[in-house]
Amino acid sequence: MADLGNDPGAMLGVWAAKMFGATAGAGISLIYLLPRSRREAASRFMTGISCGLIFGAPTGLWLEARLGIAGLLSGPEMMLAGSACASLCAWWALGVLARLAHRYGARPSNGG
Repeated sequence: MADLGNDPGAMLGVWAAKMFGATAGAGISLIYLLPRSRREAASRFMTGISCGLIFGAPTGLWLEARLGIAGLLSGPEMMLAGSACASLCAWWALGVLARLAHRYGARPSNGG
């Protein structure tokens, strides 16, 4: 990965790449699996953006190491890929957990 140091221009590029990647990943997750309501769409979009911004850097580093392309991507490229991947995967992971909780969660009692 490129050394970004304290260069404000480079940091702006990294943040722009993180935001664009997170937005792209969230948008793709909405298109790939259509939401049932506007509320679900907003929730999924904000979850994707948040996870993309928070986990974009570690996911980008993980992708670089896993794919064996370390040193071939610039900082903004790594952030773009990592943010998009984290954003796209966030809703899928939460969806699986929600379905498991719905299936195996506590059943409401009938007033007894």
